[in-house]
Amino acid sequence: MRHRTFGRLGWQVGEVGYGMWGMGEWTGSNDKESMASLQLAVSKDVSFFDTAQSYGDGHSEQMLGILLAGHRGKRIFVATKVPPKNREWPSRPGVPFGEVFPRAYVREYVDISRSNLGVDTIDLLQLHVWDDNWLASGELKQTIAELKREGSIRAFGLSLNRREPWNGIAAVRSGLVDSVQVVYNVFDQSAEDELFPACRENNVAVVARCPFDEGSLIGNLTLRSTWPAGDWRSGYFGPKNLAQSVARADALKPLLPAGMSLAEMALRFILSNPDVCGVIPGMRTVAHVESNTAASDAGPLSPELIAKLRAHRWNRQTPRRS
Repeated sequence: MRHRTFGRLGWQVGEVGYGMWGMGEWTGSNDKESMASLQLAVSKDVSFFDTAQSYGDGHSEQMLGILLAGHRGKRIFVATKVPPKNREWPSRPGVPFGEVFPRAYVREYVDISRSNLGVDTIDLLQLHVWDDNWLASGELKQTIAELKREGSIRAFGLSLNRREPWNGIAAVRSGLVDSVQVVYNVFDQSAEDELFPACRENNVAVVARCPFDEGSLIGNLTLRSTWPAGDWRSGYFGPKNLAQSVARADALKPLLPAGMSLAEMALRFILSNPDVCGVIPGMRTVAHVESNTAASDAGPLSPELIAKLRAHRWNRQTPRRS
């Protein structure tokens, strides 16, 4: 596993982290298999684990807590997220900060997460949605300062809304955040335009999420793919998006070097960007852990292949708000 410096915090983390959403609530998840995968990941030097209280109503956090209890002597970085009080993903324009992340509510959920994880201090606390207009309230700055001062958290970050990489640049420049988590993959490259340069200038860590575009960049989706009602992917891959995703994934396959899978190419595309401090693929099986950590060992893609993949950018940004 190759390691990278996590922004101004200076943490040395394995560049392939562990995204824990799927094991919290996705169809097909199995706790026994998930725990075996977590244990293998630690042995493979995965050291950054990203979860959230909303992943299975704390189930994902609790599984990570079990892992931590069995590895007290190993440095494992724990990142979790406070869900929005109004339970709206993504944030809705015009909703006041106080209705989404009021001070007492944030503190309550920090305590819930610490209990689920079995830790006194959370390494990285993130807000699960964000709107740059919330900076004006001033309340968040005070809350984060309190939590750091009392030792409840070590660092603070944001999970930016899907397709809104611009909606977080002001927060990065404010000095408030230590990291941002953003959708970044072969299809969604727009974070490179403005967000990555801002993070570079302010030494804010970038965590790339959704490296496989919820599965389309693994290459096994078809026009007949379906998911049970209630599975998040059944909504994400509506008929139009499913058809477009399958077609775009198929268009990438002729670019594959001999012996390389589409998933490996997708992951190594992200890891070829030095602005990324880590990527957090979802890993629910031992096979996922084996293949994703191997992508780190394989190193960056060739400049020629990266240039070809850039031509497959899919512009799906949400327009800026006036």
